[in-house]
Amino acid sequence: MKIDYTKAKLSDIEKMRELVQPEVQSGIILERSEDEIATNIRSYTLAFIADELVGFAALHIHTRYLGEIRSLVVKEGFRGQKIGENLVACAVDEGRTLGLQKVLSLTYKQSFFERLGFVEIPKESLPEHKIWADCIKCKHFPICNEVSLIKNL
Repeated sequence: MKIDYTKAKLSDIEKMRELVQPEVQSGIILERSEDEIATNIRSYTLAFIADELVGFAALHIHTRYLGEIRSLVVKEGFRGQKIGENLVACAVDEGRTLGLQKVLSLTYKQSFFERLGFVEIPKESLPEHKIWADCIKCKHFPICNEVSLIKNL
């Protein structure tokens, strides 16, 4: 089965929102509006099998030195096939190309990211604007069980 990894286009937004909806409803991933996705469309890498969207992730830039892998999702039934790992690898490679020094992730899947070379850091070390731009929108805020991890590039 051939998996194509490609940068998102504006025409992909509806499919992206449909794919992530179960994870949004369960509180695992923050909901992003169509406009928010459109504004950040260059951040997303998508995974397709034939014409079916089976996963995506975003590399969000926080500072000149720090990026974040966020909105990582793989469609149920396609998990366990290294699609998530490849999406993270695409984001890490893009971060290196841009000149980032580190990428972080805030996740419930600690062991997944640790296998990819991320190490846990205290949540208090996250950029303050991350908390007030994203975390405040979460239904779990301020009681959060996510783990903060970082990878040096």
